[in-house]
Amino acid sequence: MKGIILAGGSGSRLYPLTFVTSKQLLPVYDKPMIYYPLSVLMMAKIRDILIISTPTDLPRFKALLGDGSKFGVHLSYAKQDKPEGLAQAFVIGEKFIGKDACALILGDNIFYGSGLVAHLTHSVNRAERHNRSTIYGYYVKDPTRYGVIEIGEHDTPLNIEEKPTHPKSNYCVTGLYFYPSDVVKMAKKVKKSKRGEYEITALNNMYINAKRTHLTLLGRGYSWLDTGTPDALNDASDYVKMIEEHQGIKMMCPEEIAYINKWINKKTLIEIAKSMSKNDYGEHLMNVAKGKILYASSIINEK
Repeated sequence: MKGIILAGGSGSRLYPLTFVTSKQLLPVYDKPMIYYPLSVLMMAKIRDILIISTPTDLPRFKALLGDGSKFGVHLSYAKQDKPEGLAQAFVIGEKFIGKDACALILGDNIFYGSGLVAHLTHSVNRAERHNRSTIYGYYVKDPTRYGVIEIGEHDTPLNIEEKPTHPKSNYCVTGLYFYPSDVVKMAKKVKKSKRGEYEITALNNMYINAKRTHLTLLGRGYSWLDTGTPDALNDASDYVKMIEEHQGIKMMCPEEIAYINKWINKKTLIEIAKSMSKNDYGEHLMNVAKGKILYASSIINEK
């Protein structure tokens, strides 16, 4: 299973914050925004990851993340000269994906919940072994702002409609998708919409119409945050701060996930922690290495 983080776009809704940097490099409380989607892919046990961004921002992502070795993963990079829709990510990443199944996560989306790892594991299994895609649905108050899922019996997805005037449910599609190995072939069939984009909704509806899509509904106990506006970015930071202060641990730390997955050893984790020894992030990693956070492994390895 390969993974793609789509971190392109101009971030115009966040101007002037994003005049000189990618929105996915902005802080969400105590870590760069891109750490959160990276952590989700790592929790799904995906180690081969492609980051797609603009030619201007790619060097900044490389400076922050490098080749991924400090996280026990292999990071590749590809440029998106012009943002022309989410489905374009699979065409850009065609050589990277090869004949593998592939997950796509948007670089400004945050997911959190105690049962998330089990959902991710099942999604990988469906794509790799059962030739099925997985989309994630989340309940929202105002579905007219989103891609809305029409849901049939037994939570079967029937159709997705973008920003409908008369929504057929209150469940929208989030920015996390899992696809089987024919995703590039399918993505190439997507035609530009009236907006001039290769829409992810069109790709998802192809799989739905072929009855090859599983819908996972993220209900109570899960959080999905889109950080694309100043208010949303601030709310996300407040949310992370509240969770971390209440629980006394950090959330979505790639180094911690790498250690628990046994992709890096204790010595490496301690070295990383010492490099940040003067802040809470480094202290948290050191506590993980010393075994003081005994329940951390259950977060990653739950069944």
